[in-house]
Amino acid sequence: MAGGGIVSTSPPGAKNYEGNLTFRVFITCIIAAFGGLIFGYDLGISGGVTSMDPFLKKFFPKVYEKENNLKPSDNQYCKFDSQTLTLFTSSLYLAALVASVLASTVTRLFGRRITMISGGLLFLAGAALNGFAEHVWMLIVGRILLGFGIGCANQSVPIYVSEVAPYKYRGALNMMFQLAITIGIFVANVLNYVFAKMENGEGWRYSLGFAAVPAIMIIIGAIFLQDSPSSLIERGFGEKAKEELIKIRGTTDIDQEFEDLVAASESSKAVKHPWASLLKRQYRPQLTFALAIPFFQQLTGMNVIVFYAPILFKTIGFGANASLMSAMITGGCNTIATLVSIATVDRFGRRTLFLQGGLQMFICQIVVTVAIACKFGLNGNPGILPKWYAIVVVCGICVYVAGFAWSWGPLGWLVPSEIFPLEVRSAAQSVNVSTNMIFTFAIAQIFTAMLCHMKFGLFIFFACFVIVMSIFIYKLLPETKGIPIEEMHTVWQSHPYWNKFVNSQDQVADISEC
Repeated sequence: MAGGGIVSTSPPGAKNYEGNLTFRVFITCIIAAFGGLIFGYDLGISGGVTSMDPFLKKFFPKVYEKENNLKPSDNQYCKFDSQTLTLFTSSLYLAALVASVLASTVTRLFGRRITMISGGLLFLAGAALNGFAEHVWMLIVGRILLGFGIGCANQSVPIYVSEVAPYKYRGALNMMFQLAITIGIFVANVLNYVFAKMENGEGWRYSLGFAAVPAIMIIIGAIFLQDSPSSLIERGFGEKAKEELIKIRGTTDIDQEFEDLVAASESSKAVKHPWASLLKRQYRPQLTFALAIPFFQQLTGMNVIVFYAPILFKTIGFGANASLMSAMITGGCNTIATLVSIATVDRFGRRTLFLQGGLQMFICQIVVTVAIACKFGLNGNPGILPKWYAIVVVCGICVYVAGFAWSWGPLGWLVPSEIFPLEVRSAAQSVNVSTNMIFTFAIAQIFTAMLCHMKFGLFIFFACFVIVMSIFIYKLLPETKGIPIEEMHTVWQSHPYWNKFVNSQDQVADISEC
């Protein structure tokens, strides 16, 4: 593989397994992707709820007073700057971090579907506590339970889908998880808009409580799933794994794939301490991307838009209903663009979408920065906002959201889930989810303070990271489309940089040491 070019052919040594996209696989992947609904719903609901005046008045009266006592000449950038308010959003992601680490052991010992069911039950409990909350501590505890549920789902679902999907369609099917996230975000934005109009001021309860619906969906769906063949073999159910592989591939010619899964399982059993093994030289490429991709994904700035879209639009002069409507529009763009990604990822490859999306996001961030800087300056005093300004900002953010939704959004979950060998797959996915949650927490917690102090420069901050991460992908990420998941080591062996870390001799030597 050339150092910076995009390669469409399979690396030498990669195998082609028999099997097609069966209806069973398609339905199985859709059910598993319900885990993305709970994540997406929470991402979309929290920003809308924290922009509702009745919610702020009940739980965060200081923020409510600050917002409603602002004069037009006051600094609009700082009106939502409250660490307690952002803790309501960000506490979930610390809990998800802890849960993802614990879920690694559960996933390996008991299978993927048990982890999904556990995640749904925890999310259901959190939704109930938030919906009936009377005190801030109830909100925070509820958010922590939601976080435990999300950590379990995010740890297990991408791995499950990557293991079940035929390698030719793995990209599109894995992106069902991201599609479910975007649908969850969009539905949350719509419900926020509807419930905010309730005259009794209790609409926020319905917004938070409706999180129980996606939780119930994943619980019921996961109950009817069979575990992946890889997981069944790993836990000693070889015959059952073979039967399941025949069903999901739609052919009895599965001997080669089954033998490779068994061989991968044997290698996995030789690794007694997967967390320690991740630090070995042979896993250096996978560990690098398990850390770097979720790190960069959060520093695109997308979660700022998702968490705080209503607050952001309200800050730059939109009314309460207009801000929720604008967030709903961007949520719709997110969902539609993810469909584009599903249709193109296995045709054009991961690298192409990463790089094109990065360029698109960078341009849009510059446009939005200029638009906000021209109207607000450094003092945050917009005066009267013309209609054309609102259109430019919303359109710029929609195009930016689309760029993320067909690149760093779904690929941030797809690529890490498909590059790990079985022996460290659960542990490495936990590293991926934990890194994602650490930086999701950090961005969520400090966003309003960053907006207050950096002003329109906040978007320049994220734009700089978009440049850095695009260069990182261009130089270091090999193309993984069309490669069977148990043959993924071939892309590292043929890469001009990573081949010095990964080769057959090193693998044999390192596994024998475990």
